[in-house]
Amino acid sequence: MPHRVVVVALDHFAGLDLGIPGQVFRVAQAGEGRPLYEVVTCSPGGRPVRGHDGYRVLPDHDLGVLDTADTVVVPGVLDGPPLNEGVIDGELRAALRRAAGRSRVMSICTGAFVLAAAGLLDGRPATTHWRHAARFRALFPHVPLDQDVLFIDDGDLLTSAGVAAGIDLCLHVVRRDHGSEVANHAARRCVTPPWREGGQAQFIERPLPEPGGNTTGPTRDWMLGRLGERHDLSAQARHAGMSVRTFTRRFREETGLSPAQWLILRRVEYARHLLETTDLPVDQVAERAGFGTSVSLRQHLHATVGLSPQTYRVTFRQPAPVKV
Repeated sequence: MPHRVVVVALDHFAGLDLGIPGQVFRVAQAGEGRPLYEVVTCSPGGRPVRGHDGYRVLPDHDLGVLDTADTVVVPGVLDGPPLNEGVIDGELRAALRRAAGRSRVMSICTGAFVLAAAGLLDGRPATTHWRHAARFRALFPHVPLDQDVLFIDDGDLLTSAGVAAGIDLCLHVVRRDHGSEVANHAARRCVTPPWREGGQAQFIERPLPEPGGNTTGPTRDWMLGRLGERHDLSAQARHAGMSVRTFTRRFREETGLSPAQWLILRRVEYARHLLETTDLPVDQVAERAGFGTSVSLRQHLHATVGLSPQTYRVTFRQPAPVKV
């Protein structure tokens, strides 16, 4: 039997969040086209639930179907008691707690508020949309929240940031269950990148520099065009026409990262691109990406995606196009 995924639809649901599990898990298939997951949707009492964008959905099941779940997914909610008061009704709380005792439980975006209100996240690392992080911490002080990541996999409890991060989390689960080949195929069907690691920072809204003011943007472009060269902090600041202190402060304000962190991530991205699209030896990939040695590349790639360069190439190499 396919692995059963039960999606819990609640009033004020976020429309895209509700549709993500069905879209991703439905297209995850074995080699012969056999579906690996069955996705069903439920609501309290099996009643219609109203979304945040002016429409309702009528799920096929009530909360009783949670007792048959292998995985439970709670999409985000954009209003209502879970988000505003940190509470859910007793029937939903009991159903989620029963399910958590036997199933994997996931949330997308502010679905983490529902899991926390059920008492499932106390003492467990979790994330949610960065816009709601302060409210989450106020309502649930016993949950160690990390607002700077796309998703967190804590074994049987998984949480993700907003919207597209829910796609990343579902693909991560498919990869964890069935390997990269199945997950990559599902990603291609969904026309989405197959991998954004969970520790990647959320795209948090930051104040834009004043028009015409001094920014670090031109220096970032300059470094991107010369990733294979050495870029010490003094040279970066000098290119930007700033002191090292001012450059470092403005760089973090504009990107959320230090110059060194940003440069390493860009180099890892370029190395991944070369590993996926070229036959260059690993030491040449390391040199072109600015890591200098294959040992350095291996260390940084493993820290970012958990794979060695050779394993990454084998796993994510694009198949050659079929000629017709």
